[in-house]
Formats: sequence, structure tokens, C-alpha cells
Amino acid sequence: MRRPALLLVLPLLFAAGCAPTRADPAGGPSDPTHRAEEFDQRATQVAEAWRPGPDWRTGYVPLEGPTVFTGDPRFTADTEAAFRAGWYREQVGISPMRVMGEIRFPDGRLTLPLVSAAEAYRQLHQGDPLPCPGRPKRPGLPTPGGPSVEPGPDGWATSTTQTACLPLTVTGVTFDTVPVRTSRGEAQVPAWLFTIKELATPVVRLAVAPTAVAPVPEPTAPARPLPDGLVAAQDLAAVDGARLTVRLGVGACDTGITPLVWEGPDVVVVGGSVTRATGACIDLLKLEPATVTLRAPLGARPVLDVSTGAPLSIAPR
Repeated sequence: MRRPALLLVLPLLFAAGCAPTRADPAGGPSDPTHRAEEFDQRATQVAEAWRPGPDWRTGYVPLEGPTVFTGDPRFTADTEAAFRAGWYREQVGISPMRVMGEIRFPDGRLTLPLVSAAEAYRQLHQGDPLPCPGRPKRPGLPTPGGPSVEPGPDGWATSTTQTACLPLTVTGVTFDTVPVRTSRGEAQVPAWLFTIKELATPVVRLAVAPTAVAPVPEPTAPARPLPDGLVAAQDLAAVDGARLTVRLGVGACDTGITPLVWEGPDVVVVGGSVTRATGACIDLLKLEPATVTLRAPLGARPVLDVSTGAPLSIAPR
């Protein structure tokens, strides 16, 4: 399904210049109390329709992507571009040996086949950098046409030196476990940690073989469309005990953005309410972070989107 253009914005920043919002009488479709009641009704339907298969409780269903960070990598514009494009080069040997590994869940353990460090690296490495016109071919070299001085221990210096379009440099590989949100709560999952010269923390590639990863179950959405004034949750930005930060998909001129949550003993449903604007407005989907606090820590309960009924995953960095 094709979606409108997407824009990520910070919380509570709205597009300027939209038409005034319409004023509805109390209890009308745009009344906050009415929208909250509609949300609770739909969330109840979503929760009742949630019927995952046995893999959800007994297998390995990750709710994060296979590449993660355990800290802030301190990206620059160039290193982030290299990371997202999959540009790497290795300066160490990377073992092709395959092994078995154990995932530790809050409710038990599971032994699964793992990929080798070499295979994990192949999954990360997506090619070489594209040419960058007007940029140096090696770091530390002057931009063409720029003034230069005598070379020092780190190469040529110049007042207009830029970072070249270069891959990330792998200087070490270690094997460890990292915390990953799964269908069975936060688990300790085997992973290959690639030390990167240009980043503050390693790039972590989860080591579980793709054949051992169970898919996220298909959701069952309510038959009726999402009521006007309610919006879907796109993904989870963070989980911290009983605090959830979700990203809501809202319109460019929506105001009064309010997160909504329905909490049951086995499932949590999230979404939001907005006040729509009248008049012309750009067709743009914004991702609006919003935080909700549950009555109890999330634990292993799935977080479902009120629109589609789909379980939400942790958003990639």
C-alpha cells in the first residue's frame, strides 16, 4: 500500500500556516472524550482478535532489526551515510566458522544455529561507496583547488579538508550477547560486535541464523476503518519499564496530538487522537513521538497498533 510522503519531526512541532481547526459541539466526533471512547472500543476489538501462533511463546520472534547499537555511535553526516548504505572495509581477519548459540529469555532458554562472523559481515557489507564529485578520495587530503600546507604525521592538512565518501573501517570482531526485545520479553541474544574505527560503539549484528527466526504473525484488523480523529502508531521508539515511547502517524496540520493507551493483562494497544484542520493542507505524514505510562511494566506483553492490530517493533536507528 502506498503511503503519503513521510517526515520525521520532534515532539510537539506542528506545521505553520494551516487553516483554523473546526469547533465541534461537546460529544461530537472531534470531542476528546468521544475520541477516547472510540479508541477504547476499537482497542478492545484489536486485543480480542490477537491470536498469535505457538512460535510467539516458544520460538524466537525478534521485535528489533538484526543490526543494533548498544550505545550512541556518535555519527557524523558521513559516517551515518556509510552506515545506512552498508559501506564497510575490514582490517582484521573475520572467521567463517559456524557455531550454535543460546538465547536467554525471561521464561527460559533456546539453542539455535548461528551465522559465522564472516556471514554476519556479508550481511552488513552492501557495497563500496559511490563517487563523490569534488570530494577527496582519501581522508585528510585537500579538497581539489583548496590551499594546502606541508604534510604532517596524519597526511596533508588544509583549511578546506573534508571527510571523503569512505566506508566504515572494521578493526575488530567479538562474540557476545546483547539485549533484544522479542515476543517473549527482553532476551539476551548472541551477536557479533564489529569494532568500527570511526564510531564510538560497535556495530552489532545479531547472530541467529535467518532460518531460526520466526516471523511476526499477521495482524487481524477490525473490519471498520479507523474513526476520524484517531491515528495509528507506526512503531516503538523506546521501552523503559512501564514507559513506552511510540511514534504516531499524524497529518501535517493536525493539532491536539494526544497518545492513547489500552492496557490488558496480556496485551497493550496504543494509538493517538488529533484535531483535524479544515481547508487545504499538504498531504504529508509526520512521525510524532509520544510517551505513555502503563499501570505495570510492559514485560512480555505485545504492543499492538490500534489501526491495524499489528505488533509494534522497535524502530531502527
